[in-house]
Amino acid sequence: MNISQVMALLIFVVMFILIITEVVERYQATLLAAFATIIVVFLLCMHSTKIVWDVISIRDLVHGEFWYAPGHGTAENGGINWATIIFLAGMMVMVEAMARSGFFRFICLALAKLVHYKPTRLLVIFMLMSAALSMFIDSITVVLFLASVTVELTNLLGMDPIPMIIAEIFCSNLGGAATMCGDPPNIIIGTELGYSFGDFLVNTGVISLAALVLAVLFFYFSLRKQLVVHNTAPGEAGHIEYPDPKSAIKDRKGFFRSWTIFAIAVLLLVTHSQTGLTVATIGVLIAAITLVFAENQAMKLLKTIDYRTLLFFVGLFVVVGGLEQTGLLSVIAGVIAKLSGGNIYLTVAIILWISAICSGFVDNIPFAATMVPIIESLSASLGIPLSTLAWTLSIGTDFGGNATPIGASANVVGISIAAKNGHLISWSKYCRYAIPATIITVATGMVMIYLIHC
Repeated sequence: MNISQVMALLIFVVMFILIITEVVERYQATLLAAFATIIVVFLLCMHSTKIVWDVISIRDLVHGEFWYAPGHGTAENGGINWATIIFLAGMMVMVEAMARSGFFRFICLALAKLVHYKPTRLLVIFMLMSAALSMFIDSITVVLFLASVTVELTNLLGMDPIPMIIAEIFCSNLGGAATMCGDPPNIIIGTELGYSFGDFLVNTGVISLAALVLAVLFFYFSLRKQLVVHNTAPGEAGHIEYPDPKSAIKDRKGFFRSWTIFAIAVLLLVTHSQTGLTVATIGVLIAAITLVFAENQAMKLLKTIDYRTLLFFVGLFVVVGGLEQTGLLSVIAGVIAKLSGGNIYLTVAIILWISAICSGFVDNIPFAATMVPIIESLSASLGIPLSTLAWTLSIGTDFGGNATPIGASANVVGISIAAKNGHLISWSKYCRYAIPATIITVATGMVMIYLIHC
């Protein structure tokens, strides 16, 4: 490795250690690492201000295709993915407005009443809901509101929300793997290689369903003893009377307005490939609609945006951009090509597990963007169907992203929401459950790809 690659890797490792040890806040760790990457790697080692501007990529915001891109791919070329950040900010505004109208508390009470306030039943139904919604809505959005629901519900029941949030995050990524619009890596793979929503549903959808069944069983048996209700449920002596779900609706007009805006968001996300509206445009539109109808609450909604999470993403994208610009991610891809040979089983296994492992530590969005041309080259040179490698890459990046708190965007968002409400999810606690479950689901994915596509 050359000096720029060594420094880029060193900075990434130091950032990773700071995040794990929680010596400083996560956003501070990534911002410090981003600053070091720009100064040390790009300017001192590579002597290139052009690379700095390429990674910061602020000029993307003035390009028409950033906002409206019919028939074009959405893959990033490395650097800050402003579309993700803008979309996330827009969804934060919408979710906060929904929470203020009583939307989430209504769902809390309705679900609690439906399952008679039984914690293990709540765990299962929330996991299934997380996976199902993530098939049609970006998993970031699903975790945004489901984690908020979970905090509300567990506060009412006197439960610890952390076990449920970890399980919801995990299942959101499994569900997101089932369709093209579910997870950002799938959007990149689908648009770049020309696969449709239906193509993903038929192929990765089947694999995701099998993995979901195993994940639900794993988390059910792993977490059920931790789901302790401290407030007595209705029907028992000394129980606390829970309010009727309808009482959660503080503003009836705002409540139905929230449903309407949420439905619009779902529709725009599901049809964005047909309309040509990018996720950045959708985020801005949803935020704008929310703020217009919020009237005098607009400024308060803007102040509730979790800017620390957004800064975390900014820093992380810059550091990963350093790995890409120095060629380290390409080195990984080159190793895959060299080791795979012409054996389809070995090729699938290498791409799947390398993608899964790397996506646990490097955000799977830029990793997927880097890997797409590699699998195209492998398909052409080895004669392996491109679709087989595409589904392998999708499953590897989506499932593997579950392994650590920074492996996927949904993980970062869910953990941030928990922290915002006073529930810190440490690396050790998250990985204690996520890593074994990730190994189970990735292994399941490999077996099913062998059976269906090899």
